[in-house]
Amino acid sequence: MNIHEYQAKGLLKKFGVAVPEGHQAFSVPEAVDAAKALEAAGHKVFVVKAQIHAGGRGKAGGVKVVKSVEEVKDKASDMLGATLITHQTGPEGKVVKRLYIEAGSSIKKEYYLSAVVDRKTKAIIFMASTEGGMDIEEVALHSPEKLISVKIDPASGIQFFHARKLGFALGFSGDALKKFSKLVFSLYDAFVTSDASQIEINPLVETNEGNIIALDAKINFDDNALHRHDEIREMRDLDEEEPLEIEASKYELSYIKMDGQIGCMVNGAGLAMATMDIIKLYGSSPANFLDVGGGATREKVTAAFKIILSDPSVKGILVNIFGGIMRCDIIANGIIEAAKETNLSVPLVVRLEGTNVDLGKEILAKSGLAIIPANDLGDAAEKIVKAVKASESL
Repeated sequence: MNIHEYQAKGLLKKFGVAVPEGHQAFSVPEAVDAAKALEAAGHKVFVVKAQIHAGGRGKAGGVKVVKSVEEVKDKASDMLGATLITHQTGPEGKVVKRLYIEAGSSIKKEYYLSAVVDRKTKAIIFMASTEGGMDIEEVALHSPEKLISVKIDPASGIQFFHARKLGFALGFSGDALKKFSKLVFSLYDAFVTSDASQIEINPLVETNEGNIIALDAKINFDDNALHRHDEIREMRDLDEEEPLEIEASKYELSYIKMDGQIGCMVNGAGLAMATMDIIKLYGSSPANFLDVGGGATREKVTAAFKIILSDPSVKGILVNIFGGIMRCDIIANGIIEAAKETNLSVPLVVRLEGTNVDLGKEILAKSGLAIIPANDLGDAAEKIVKAVKASESL
């Protein structure tokens, strides 16, 4: 789960991470009130920031530095309701519904700092770079020597030498190193306590006054741990999420919308990935990732079908089920029920294997529906791609 910048900064502040003073705003009057509050606190420069779940806001006009309350009003009027298109939003962009009005900072130097779970080493990795404010992917590609990483064993936790190694690599010394080290410890505490999967501060800045602050902040959380964090779950902004993914979560379906034309319904994440790959191999592209899980019921299968068909870009459906815990006859009945309820009008290819597979195939064959059976995954992918191309040529 992702949260907005202002929410991330609020959370990090509770753990002792220094952040600029700021206030959220959902309307132009609220933005003006926020700027007046900052002005009363002695600030003369303000930053108006669009709050969307995507990077690259500055390049898209979603971050503006101004020097008066009146300018805050003008920029807030321009941003609220506008659609920002960045390299992460896709061409459709995202509508700005929230703003963050922040006090301006006197920046001496920008840095990059992040913490992420490394599943390969089963550790938390801190990464830092002197190239703050840039896309870290570009830094890793073109200047890998400027990206420093430190692995932290969760059994022993963060130690002072971890923070010093990062700080020395960034060029900190003296009082600046002490402040940076304190921030790193606070960041680690926030990461572990909140069950985060990633915390990114880009840029982390050293101000001309000698402070080390998080000028921007992005936090992703492990969805599987949200049951432990009601206060974090309440930060979820459904307006920033794909509606079909929200609907899928109601049925405990793992669904991610994609840009292709062949809807996929599979059980098991690995099998789902393989299914998407083989669709590409046969010349088409998947419209979604959808894992119905190992114990899917008829109701779950029906819901999955409805969600897939709610995507207007879907021109065909490939069902690829290996029945271990899940029985193929139950899946077959669910497919038939779903096809009838949704008045299925696109080609449907079904590949079943596993428990009660013969009974499942028999049920599908006797359904009277135009279901195309497949013997294996390659056969299924080839048939659905051909069927979709044939239907488009009519």
